[in-house]
Amino acid sequence: MQPEPPTPRLTGQMNGIEEESREDADASDVARVLSGDREGFAGIVRRWQGPLYQLAYRYSGEAGAAEEMVQDAFLKVYRALGAWRGDAAFSTWLFAIATNNYRSWLRRVRPPSLPLEAAEGHSIAASADPAERAERERWVRRAVDDLPAHYRDAVHLFYFHDMDLAATAATLGIPQGTLKSQLHRARHQLERRLAPLLGATGAKERVCPT
Repeated sequence: MQPEPPTPRLTGQMNGIEEESREDADASDVARVLSGDREGFAGIVRRWQGPLYQLAYRYSGEAGAAEEMVQDAFLKVYRALGAWRGDAAFSTWLFAIATNNYRSWLRRVRPPSLPLEAAEGHSIAASADPAERAERERWVRRAVDDLPAHYRDAVHLFYFHDMDLAATAATLGIPQGTLKSQLHRARHQLERRLAPLLGATGAKERVCPT
């Protein structure tokens, strides 16, 4: 499994036929599992292991840890399948479980990050050099990790995992207006913290990917 596999926005860029087909397949596989056919879960894993891995990698920054997080998330999903009532999209329910699981992992396993203040007096200009790009990404990830949990989850899902506003709000179980406010405040905090390191323009570009 490779780090950060490319995926489209989970809602919004997928056409209606594809979305309906995946929802139907999810519902069918859930029904198979609940009727005693455990092989039905293989279809769920096939469809969602890539997106769940991408999200886990954003939280952990480590390929091995991301794989373990995905396995644990699927185990929790399998055990909770009977709780999905079909009143929300299966993907929304799935990502809510995964996000809670990844958040718990971050609290339990990840060592304390080096504060950004440690980079005082050290700037990283925009560059095409892979090593310098990796260094910039490391500081951006560190700044995101240091956000309050509700801001961090919103940034991971909406910006890094390319969920649209409605899907992100549904996954987090909050109104869209609340999500917009959280994203705005998270961007403001990140821009303020990263500006001394990346420059005002660089911080804004890294915090608000397009």
